Amino acid sequence: MKKNKSKQEGQQKLLPLKTTWQVYRKFLALLWQQRPKMVASSVLSTVWRALNPYVGILLSALIIQELCGNRDPERLFFLVSAALLSAAAISLISAFLNRFESIEMAGHYYYMRKLLSDKLLDMDYCILDDPETMQNHSTILQNQNGGGWGMYRAFSLMKEWLSALFTLLGGISLTVTLFTCKVPETAGKLTFLNSPLFLALIIGGLLLTIYIAPLLSNKADSYYAIYSGSHTLANRLFGYFGFMGTEKKYGTDIRLYRQDLFCVKFNTDKEATFCSKGFFAKLARGPMGIFAAASSAVSVLMSGVVYLFVCLKAWAGAFGIGQVTQYISSLTRLTGGLSSLISTTGQIRINGSFLKQIFDFLEKPDVMYQGSLTVEKRRDRKYEVEFRDVSFRYPGSDQYALRHVNIKFTVGGRLAVVGQNGSGKTTFIKLLCRLYDPTEGTILLNGIDIRKYDYREYISIFSVVFQDFCLPDLPLGQNVAAATEYDEALARFCLEKAGFGQRLESLPQGLDTYLGKRLSKDGVDMSGGEEQKIALARAIYKDAPFIVLDEPTAALDPIAEAEIYSSFNDIVEDRTAIYISHRLSSCKFCDDILVFDKGAIVQQGSHELLVTDGDGKYHELWQAQAQYYNDQAAAAKM
Repeated sequence: MKKNKSKQEGQQKLLPLKTTWQVYRKFLALLWQQRPKMVASSVLSTVWRALNPYVGILLSALIIQELCGNRDPERLFFLVSAALLSAAAISLISAFLNRFESIEMAGHYYYMRKLLSDKLLDMDYCILDDPETMQNHSTILQNQNGGGWGMYRAFSLMKEWLSALFTLLGGISLTVTLFTCKVPETAGKLTFLNSPLFLALIIGGLLLTIYIAPLLSNKADSYYAIYSGSHTLANRLFGYFGFMGTEKKYGTDIRLYRQDLFCVKFNTDKEATFCSKGFFAKLARGPMGIFAAASSAVSVLMSGVVYLFVCLKAWAGAFGIGQVTQYISSLTRLTGGLSSLISTTGQIRINGSFLKQIFDFLEKPDVMYQGSLTVEKRRDRKYEVEFRDVSFRYPGSDQYALRHVNIKFTVGGRLAVVGQNGSGKTTFIKLLCRLYDPTEGTILLNGIDIRKYDYREYISIFSVVFQDFCLPDLPLGQNVAAATEYDEALARFCLEKAGFGQRLESLPQGLDTYLGKRLSKDGVDMSGGEEQKIALARAIYKDAPFIVLDEPTAALDPIAEAEIYSSFNDIVEDRTAIYISHRLSSCKFCDDILVFDKGAIVQQGSHELLVTDGDGKYHELWQAQAQYYNDQAAAAKM
């Protein structure tokens, strides 16, 4: 039962053809709006490639017909000259169109990826932080990288469909006379080839076989789409276990705990999805293989019927050897074009469900109100922030992360936020920075609901160093400035303030030193403490009125930590500093301390005031940490 349920969960239904075309029209409209030259170059090249072979077919047929008939030197010279000139012209135009298309198509794959990346950057953080959003994004990438489904294939399929259509139209123009020219009455029994009923049967038979072959082929391919869930999961497992050994961060654990055995077990499992005894192997030996073989058999049968019909009419005297060449070549391309048209339509439908997934992701609406008020740029940096009866619970959760928070503070102060894990400290900061909006209550800036401010202007007044900060593998200076163009003197100044001055002097390339070796062999791997100092320098460089530090010294050694504390006032200057820490000893230099417990502020005051309150949470936490340090000191003396 579990096995059947798993398969069912991995299945995906195909869209109706009407819905599929609606999705593709939306996709093409998006491409045309943003990359019209690419679309135009691809359409021109595709149509040209589909039609230009018929010029050669027609001229070759005329030359052969003349050689087998009148052999007029002047006409032969004219036809051969026309063939040579047309071949030269076709080559020249093809080269121009191919170059045009190649230039416009350069980076097309990355453009498709950029659409997804831009959406991730633009969407509300609360939506981005939703596990379902990241699952959807991961599924899209897995479908694209594993089975090739999605936007990139969508454009390729549209070009194939267009090519098939014009191949079909060109073939019809050169084969229509095959069915209209009559066998002479002297052909005896072969005059039945002139019968309208026989012609109808031939055309119907050809159309039927042309329809059946791609239908069977699409049926075989559809299993990849139907079971895309299994396909995606298998690729995700392979992408993880197959390359885990190449990740530097796993290197020590893999060796110490023999985690390579996980990889060996996964990579040698013959019953894995794509392996010899796996799910798709069984499908290939079963229905997929049968449908694919039947498709090939029908195609061969179709070719035989084409040759037989043309040869019978030529034998009966309906036309000469030159036209045999024309009809065979044109009819072969015509049937191939029609077959491709049907096959590609099926592939378009299969890919349609994956394309719809992408548009569902791209069109996911934002939920946070986008205000329009300008944040007042005050020279004195005097801003007042108030949490007025704020409660919050994360989407999909019934439990409140914060309950009835009321607090007011003014820029220029030093505010510490303390509490045990899960007490609501980080949630408090996320609401302050408007990464989320409160479930209940209001947050005010200078007496105005922060939702009424322009969103980007509002978040620009915060410099934040989160625990899980990100430093890209770019030069040091660009990391500090978060930009490619920056003030070098200011970047050096901020690094020195953050305690990175001596390390900066030791770097041979200074601010141009790459962090890590992924992009430069001369890059330098920084320690956790050094990275934390760089992140702090980045926050200083931004020069925002609020600076939020989430465990800013967690990776520093005691000496470096003491240096940060001693120069803390110089670092934050006249900004409001909100300091989140588990180390209560680091809160002594703060003007005010908020103590969180179970999503609520249970205490507020200075260190001296709170530590003397024997019944308070702060005193409890202080004593627990003091006991730990006392035990350490006693052990050291022994």
